[in-house]
Amino acid sequence: MKVLDFPLVKITIAFIFGLISSYYLNFSITAALAMISLSFALFCFSYLWNLKYRRNDFSFGFSAHFLAFFIGSLTLLTHTESLQKTNYAHCKPAFEKKQQITLLLREKLKGNDYSDRYIGLIKSISGENYSGKIIINIQKDSAKNNLIIGNSIKIQTILQRTQSNKNPNQFDYSKYLANKQIYAQIYCQKKEIFINKQIQKDIWYYCAKLHSRILSNLERSKFNKSEMNVALALILGQQQEISQDIIQDYQYSGATHILSVSGLHVGFIMLFITFILKPIPNTSKGSFLKLISILISLSGFAIISGLSPSVLRSVVMFSFIAIGNHLRRNGNIYHTLLVSILIILLFEPYFLFDVGFQLSYLALFFILWLQPLLKNIYTPKNKLTNYIWEALTVSFAAQIGTLPLCLYYFHQFPGLFFVTNIIILPVLSFIMIAGIIVMIIAIFTNPPLWIIVIFEKSIYLLNLMIHAVASVDSFVIQNISFNSYYLLTFYLLIIGSIIWLKKPNFTKTIFVMSSVILVQLSFILSKIEIEKEKELIVYNKKDNSLISTRIGNTVVFYKRDTSYKNDSNDRIMNSYLVGNSASLSKIDPLKNLMYFKNKKILLIDSSGIYPPNLSPDLLILTQTPKINLDRLLTQIQPKMIIADGSNSNSIQKYWKESCLKKNIPFHSTKEKGYYKL
Repeated sequence: MKVLDFPLVKITIAFIFGLISSYYLNFSITAALAMISLSFALFCFSYLWNLKYRRNDFSFGFSAHFLAFFIGSLTLLTHTESLQKTNYAHCKPAFEKKQQITLLLREKLKGNDYSDRYIGLIKSISGENYSGKIIINIQKDSAKNNLIIGNSIKIQTILQRTQSNKNPNQFDYSKYLANKQIYAQIYCQKKEIFINKQIQKDIWYYCAKLHSRILSNLERSKFNKSEMNVALALILGQQQEISQDIIQDYQYSGATHILSVSGLHVGFIMLFITFILKPIPNTSKGSFLKLISILISLSGFAIISGLSPSVLRSVVMFSFIAIGNHLRRNGNIYHTLLVSILIILLFEPYFLFDVGFQLSYLALFFILWLQPLLKNIYTPKNKLTNYIWEALTVSFAAQIGTLPLCLYYFHQFPGLFFVTNIIILPVLSFIMIAGIIVMIIAIFTNPPLWIIVIFEKSIYLLNLMIHAVASVDSFVIQNISFNSYYLLTFYLLIIGSIIWLKKPNFTKTIFVMSSVILVQLSFILSKIEIEKEKELIVYNKKDNSLISTRIGNTVVFYKRDTSYKNDSNDRIMNSYLVGNSASLSKIDPLKNLMYFKNKKILLIDSSGIYPPNLSPDLLILTQTPKINLDRLLTQIQPKMIIADGSNSNSIQKYWKESCLKKNIPFHSTKEKGYYKL
């Protein structure tokens, strides 16, 4: 590919590999500094060598990529806040007993039925300087919430580490927050918070104030609450108040990207500003004026929307595209994209592991790369047909590019995505333009009633169309098992096929055929691995004890309460089945005595009944049985004890102490997560 001839492409790829290696291999800062010093010395030596002898051998390119790799590694480490000594994660007393914590409110998050949620920056703990981002959960009550972004508050509380997922194949919220450099949470009530009268008036404060002003003026204009929440999500990316039913409709229709401000929204704004500035001539001064206007408009939009990471990401990306257009480098759009990726990752390397970042760039890349190829398949003469065909090709290009990644992360596929994109694009185009106008007016005053009515009705129509598509359940394919083997091989096949379609030759044909074989091998390898598996899982479930046995791809679940009929919606069971490409054989009631892989397993429930002198390999305690564990351990002498999530916390402390005295391993699923045999 000619794109790869651009030196910065290879440097960016080496930099990204450095980030990935550092993330998964956990390099130390000392090792990274040593390697970067060595690679820099090698780079300087190879440069001087090539300069002296006027040669251009591979050593210079190799040393440059080697240096970029370790710059990537060091960049990630320097942005990992838990490695900094001043980070609150190193303050052990704060996690053990109450401390006075001073923090600054930075961002309001989507709340839940019980709490208002914020991101705060810790300033001090019991008078000592500490730093780091943390989530604050403030219990909702009848009292008014007077907190605003920029408030400095004091709380006497204990920090609580975010718990990792306690059951297999579930979303790891702890890891998700760690990628955002958040390592703990605070839970408190409003009465426990002391608010400092002095407000820190930084850019985040003014962004929040501006957003609050827009919201206040829209409410005074009698904007319907439901439609207004969707409008704030569509235009400003603020999803805090949007209902879960509407979010689900957008997910099932394949239009989730509309609700989170991304490249689509920023692209609309850039096109709108470009259209307004069209009368300005394309002279050097005129072109520069257009560029400045676009950059100011995009920056203003980022500020109005609250400087969220997804908006900043898209604004940087389209700012580079605008600069590329100004420099008359439209042909090098891929290079512009790569430069924007490199700049973003230099300042925020953890964005690379954000699903939104990955999907945004993949979608845009495949639209630029694949859409022209799809568009040339058919050339309609009618304008309406041409519009529909272009919308279809853009939608298919983006969907093909992001499909393997979506299946890998979300395990579902909205079959009517192309219908959604065709029917909503005209309405969405109008909503984006009208929405920008309404939001700009709302900064200064209440928008006129006639504009609000038109804007509100257009959003109502959009929601109606989305709901109509989402309600066709049979086209929403869910619970698709898709592992990392499939992800890699399917992308090889997609990329190879597109390269072949652009300009077929023998070498490319061999590559495509090899990709097909690799896809088949990934299915065979996955099947072999699945067939070899034999495991028993004791899950961490509070309301109903749950155990499963798996042989190959066949799973049997054992539950205390089998009368509950809606097992198909059980998240724990579904996550396990989808994550392991397994099928449910049956659901049986829990047994007091089980055998698995030549292991004898005794289960004691709330009845407290057990046979004496059994000597089980595993003893599972469930539903807080009323037993004298010391006496029980003497009688049956188990080799290991597992307490599931249905037991009370207080009794588990005594059980743990009893096991320590007798030197018997004790596994609490509440503390350590699920147990796997």
